[in-house]
Amino acid sequence: YLCAVNTNNMEQNTLKKNMWNAAGTAGLALGTVSAIYLFVGQLLSGSLAPATFWQQALALVLWAVKFFGCIWLMNFFMKKFASEHPEIDGRSVFRMGALTALLSALMYSAIYLANIMYISADWYQNILETAMQQMSATLDSNSQAMVGKVIDRMPQITFIYNICYCFIFGTVVSAILSRNITTKDPFEDSDEQK
Repeated sequence: YLCAVNTNNMEQNTLKKNMWNAAGTAGLALGTVSAIYLFVGQLLSGSLAPATFWQQALALVLWAVKFFGCIWLMNFFMKKFASEHPEIDGRSVFRMGALTALLSALMYSAIYLANIMYISADWYQNILETAMQQMSATLDSNSQAMVGKVIDRMPQITFIYNICYCFIFGTVVSAILSRNITTKDPFEDSDEQK
């Protein structure tokens, strides 16, 4: 009995390690796609002038490519994980997807934070100053001070927002996709008991 328990614990530890490895690879891929979209979108919108129709159309196409590309990548990595571990059930596939969502959210949020604070700090500062100038005519001094405090905390706010949004979105996607990636027959145990 002890030998069976030790073997089961070793299998569980190996599965967890493999799950983290697979989620790390998938998270890196999803975070990279999202980061590329961030920088390409920023490059295309380069100026603070209002976007033309074609710039808006291109931005919409790029967003759709990123959106559906991330879903496709999540599905690809979840199916790959399931095919490499035929003994697992849909719950384990979902966990791998949720870990992927967490790791990609952390990566993307860190890149976004670095972009706001260091890489493109001047670009973001110009956007915020332009927005403040436009709002200053409609705000009293107290409201302007409050908006100024929010702007000072903008990097932290966007970091937390991106982690929450990306993680929740990725978890929902992995929950939906894991229902169609079943590698283990749910009736297998009941057939053995007969």
